[in-house]
Amino acid sequence: MVSAQSSNLGKTYSLLMIKSFLIWTFTLAVCLLVVGFPLVVLMATVGCLLSIILQSVMPVSAVLLVAGALIMFNVMAVVLAAGVLTVKGVHPSEVKWLSWLHGEADEMQTTVYAACPLTCEIK
Repeated sequence: MVSAQSSNLGKTYSLLMIKSFLIWTFTLAVCLLVVGFPLVVLMATVGCLLSIILQSVMPVSAVLLVAGALIMFNVMAVVLAAGVLTVKGVHPSEVKWLSWLHGEADEMQTTVYAACPLTCEIK
């Protein structure tokens, strides 16, 4: 009985870790694309200049080499950051600024109609 419960807890914990890793990967990728747009433009500019320089040095397609390296760098950075956050035990539901990910709407303003002071209950 105890063995069955510990096995079930192990499976639950591993599924929770996988779920946390996948959510972190998705969140960091979206943040890199949306918030990190200036960084992406800078990397594209440096990549273009690097491919022009490498094209004169090596006969291989420098554009393919540089583009592959930049994409691999971005993917590895997102996966490594998601792995570190998962291993540290930071779950996305614990992070305050990720409320948009959980569907929790912050009520900034309540609507008050003209007839509301007469007909509505005031909270």
